[in-house]
Amino acid sequence: MDPTTDNAGRSGDADTARTALEALRAEIAKAVVGQDPAVTGLVVALLCRGHVLLEGVPGVAKTLLVRALASALELDTKRVQFTPDLMPSDVTGSLVYDTRSAEFSFQPGPVFTNLLLADEINRTPPKTQSSLLEAMEERQVTVDGTPRPLPEPFLVAATQNPVEYEGTYPLPEAQLDRFLLKLTIPLPSRQDEIDVLTRHASGFDPRDLRAAGVRPVAGPADLEAARAAVAKTTVSPEITAYVVDICRATRESPSLSLGVSPRGATALLATSRAWAWLTGRDYVIPDDVKALALPTLRHRVQLRPEAEMEGVTADSVVNAILAHVPVPR
Repeated sequence: MDPTTDNAGRSGDADTARTALEALRAEIAKAVVGQDPAVTGLVVALLCRGHVLLEGVPGVAKTLLVRALASALELDTKRVQFTPDLMPSDVTGSLVYDTRSAEFSFQPGPVFTNLLLADEINRTPPKTQSSLLEAMEERQVTVDGTPRPLPEPFLVAATQNPVEYEGTYPLPEAQLDRFLLKLTIPLPSRQDEIDVLTRHASGFDPRDLRAAGVRPVAGPADLEAARAAVAKTTVSPEITAYVVDICRATRESPSLSLGVSPRGATALLATSRAWAWLTGRDYVIPDDVKALALPTLRHRVQLRPEAEMEGVTADSVVNAILAHVPVPR
């Protein structure tokens, strides 16, 4: 496939779509070094019509990752820097009085895009954080009683710094549950960091992705075809029961004060199907569930204070549950 091909008029073929989406990794790697798991997670979220929470310390290319994905998918993207003084209307839009017509007209906010980068979402108070709830869940924005649909596809990629930093507002559980995946962006390995510095020394400009060689390799038609194929991916009763058993085990864990809800179980089933299809199968196996369990569930559980003081993490609890719950054969 020619990476420079315009995909706007692509006919929706599932095999072609899978090939196109697989090419995203190589294309994004032209701008972002060593973040393949995060790229895969973002693609899974797009296939499931979900949203992603990216967590990592400043400077690990979270913003660049989302911008590169939008460029490689030919999708419109907008960025909102969440600050303590940001108002909900700064995100959703508002009614503006037109002096010429003597009427109010709606001025769309940055949420009217395909990929919304909500940068440092935990830097703004809950009132503004909640302005995204309707957009994420209903894919519309209601202003002055009038619902306005958002473009399709629509994905919120919210970044946040770890909660121990000062001046942050932890996301409430209700909003965390609206994110399909929580992806942790680690610090790069020594060799990856050398590669990053070598690129910058050679003139790489993160603000100019086209100069870096990032080209569209897929488009909305590929996503539509891929979603249709994922919807046909077979899930056996044994796999469904396995997903339920994992989620129910979180509700019984002595380390957790809050386990995974049925919405979380539905999310794990959906992400497992998307991953199965991406890897070339039309049926789900237990390994698919295990592969997506951490990013799908880690933000849907809440540790007990005493467990947190002992150094227990959400990831360690989920991993222990995966090791304990019987795997269907």
